[in-house]
Amino acid sequence: MTDIKAQVRAFIQDNFLMGAKRASYADGDSFMAHHLVDSTGFLELVMFLEETFGFTVEDEEMVPENLDSLDNIGAYVARKTGLATATP
Repeated sequence: MTDIKAQVRAFIQDNFLMGAKRASYADGDSFMAHHLVDSTGFLELVMFLEETFGFTVEDEEMVPENLDSLDNIGAYVARKTGLATATP
């Protein structure tokens, strides 16, 4: 799962934070609460997850429990793909 989170962190860093080094956040931090990703950004994030990991994010799966932090995304992608859920 660490690799999943690293890929997503790099995507967020490159696409939403424009590589800003000042924007540090923990794996469990809410993207919305920390203003890291806005509503349009979530759609981009969903497209990234689908293209990168090869599955479809269903409408009912677009909830904070799945997509609002690196921890949540790591667990969600692991469930969807069957990837090992090694501890970070």
